[in-house]
Order: sequence, then C-alpha cells, then structure tokens
Amino acid sequence: MKFRARVINAQQLIVDQVLDAHDLDRARDQLAQLGLRAISIQPESQLTLNVQRWLGAGRVDFSVLLFSQELLALLNAGLGIVESTEALCEKETDAARRQVFEKLLHDLRSGKRFSVALQEQEAVFPVLYIGVVRAAEGTSDLPQALQRYVDYQKRLEAVRSKVVSASIYPAILISVGLLVSLFLMIYVVPRFAEVYQGAGRELPFMSALMLSWGRFAAEHTSWLLLALAGGVGSLAMLWQRVQKNGGWVVVLAKLPQIGERVRIYELSRLYMTMGMLLQGGIALVKAMEVVASVVSLDVQNKLAKARHDIESGVSLSAAFESAALTTPISQRLLMVGERTGDLGKMLTQSALFYDEEITQWIDRFMRSFEPLLMTAIGLIVGVIVILLYMPIFDLAGSF
Repeated sequence: MKFRARVINAQQLIVDQVLDAHDLDRARDQLAQLGLRAISIQPESQLTLNVQRWLGAGRVDFSVLLFSQELLALLNAGLGIVESTEALCEKETDAARRQVFEKLLHDLRSGKRFSVALQEQEAVFPVLYIGVVRAAEGTSDLPQALQRYVDYQKRLEAVRSKVVSASIYPAILISVGLLVSLFLMIYVVPRFAEVYQGAGRELPFMSALMLSWGRFAAEHTSWLLLALAGGVGSLAMLWQRVQKNGGWVVVLAKLPQIGERVRIYELSRLYMTMGMLLQGGIALVKAMEVVASVVSLDVQNKLAKARHDIESGVSLSAAFESAALTTPISQRLLMVGERTGDLGKMLTQSALFYDEEITQWIDRFMRSFEPLLMTAIGLIVGVIVILLYMPIFDLAGSF
C-alpha cells in the first residue's frame, strides 16, 4: 500500500516522502529507520499517484539553465561558490526553489564538493549537469564549464523551440476544424434532420446517413463528449509514457520522410552533448556513459555497441559508423577530429551542421504541410455542408 508522508529530514527541511508499506505502523517504522520525523502520513491509492505524476505534482519548477547563468555571472564577478549560492538563495521568493538553494548551501557548508551537493538533489539537477560540474572540479574550470553548459542548453532550446513553434499553428488548425465539425454534427445537423423528417421525401443516401449520425450525436451528446474527453486524456497519458521511454523516436522513425529527420535530430543531440563533455575534459568512454541519459533507448543501444568497440581499441569514427551513428559528413568530421586531437570541437561542428539541416527542413515542410492541412479541414466542413443542403437542391430541381 502506498503512503504519502510530509516529514522533516536531517537538514531540517520539510519534504514529501512516498512509502510502500503494509499498514500505517509499518510506514512510521520506515520513516524512523530513515531518520525522518513525520508531520503527517496518509494512505494514497495508486490511481491518485498516477494522476499526480501525470500532472507533474511534487516536481520543483527549477530552471537549471537560469541557475547556471546566474551562478556564472556571480562567479565571474569574483564571488566564491558558497557566497554565490547564498546570494541566489536570498533573492529567491518561491518556497520550493528556496529549499533547493538551502539544501545546496547546507551541503556546501558541510564541506561537500559542489558536484556532490548537486547529486544529493538528482530530481532537480540532471545527471549530465552533475557530470559537467564534476569534471570541472578536477580542472578548477567551473566558470568555463558552466558557460559551455549554458551554450549547450541554448542550442538545444533553439532547435526545440523551432519544432514547437512549427507545431503550434497546425495544432490550432486541427483543434478549430474538430470543434467546427463537432458543432455541425451535434447542433446544426440534428435541426436539419427535424426539417427533412417532415418533408416526406426520400433523401440521398449520404445525406440520410449523415443526418442519422447527427440525430445520434444530439441524443447522446453528453456520452460523446465524455468519451472524447476520455480519449484525449488516454492519448495524453500514452504520449507521456511513450515520450518518457523514448518510444516516440521509434514511432516517428517509421514515417516516410520524417524518419530520417528524426534520426538527424537524435544525432545532433548526441554529438552536441558529447562535444560539450569532451571539451570539458571528460574521457571519451565516460562521456559516452553520461550522454546515455539524454538520448532515446534506440540510440542508447547503439551507443553501448559503439562503447564496447572503442574499449576494444576501435576508433570513435569507425565505432560510430559500425553502430549507424554517423552520416557521410559527420564521419569525415570525426576522422578529422581524430587526426587533429580535437574530437570535441568536431562533434560540436557536426551538431551545428545537423541543426541547420533540421531548421531548413522544418521550414520547407511547414510551407507545404499547412496549406494541405487547411485544404483537408475545408473539405471536411464543406462535405458536411453540401450533404446538408443536397436534399434542398434535389427538391429545387424537381420543380
């Protein structure tokens, strides 16, 4: 059975804790063994947990990019890491984000390294970020490492924003087209059906079929709307699960024309991340282990194969080619990087090349897709209207 407890931890911070125990007494015993003092404990159903997880409950709205930018500015101004964290904590007004800073401060004042303090809050700081900071601590190069991470995140955000922006207009068109079609079928069509029902004339087959659908929709509107809401919710939960497991890459990769672009996007993310890690001083094999946390499952499997080949003495370019993690352009750039000893720079250059290719393809795709989508929506609405008025045209032709 699941229990949700609000507790005070060793750092005297109030946090939420989810427990799996047979009963309430066992849950209290678990908290005592963990050294946590309970404020409240209440049972929680699995359905509630799933809904809260889907809605994002319990997550801290903490921007690692903004934190890195502000921390970098303070470090470049001459402040130490503890002083910088104190300044950021003092200016924070949100209680949840303030707790993140307070936990960081407590760990830093206890003598822990910055990377260890970050690792204590893995739910907030990603593994990639922790790895970059840990590598910087070995070279006393934290400001430059933070700058590389900021540049890396801005590049990723630029590509992601391009994709999201290109998706907004089609999403609006589809939503409006769906709402207009529902309005016609639920409100307009049933009223035409009442008019034609008293006319005493045989209706064209398609018009009669659509009118019967309209009557059914009018009689069961509540159930239809409930089913539609349930379908949308189920699709949203399914999409979240697929997205979390990286399955969306597998689905999109099977689509014609789009599959290759998805692969390019994945390679861009892989190369950009590895380039940043290598330029930060992280060893090649270790960088491949860290980057596995930010790529899809399919790329993870290919990356594991490439890592095994590299550990066996194969070069990076050959290992990536064997694992289908290159294109002709990136293959040549990797070989140049191996000859010059600057693999990090060549990986970043490959990622920038891929990003430009993706951006151009998105622009071309949207210029052709949006008119086609508008045409399809217009045809659907037009067919409904024509079928509504077809009996009138038929009646007018009989005079």
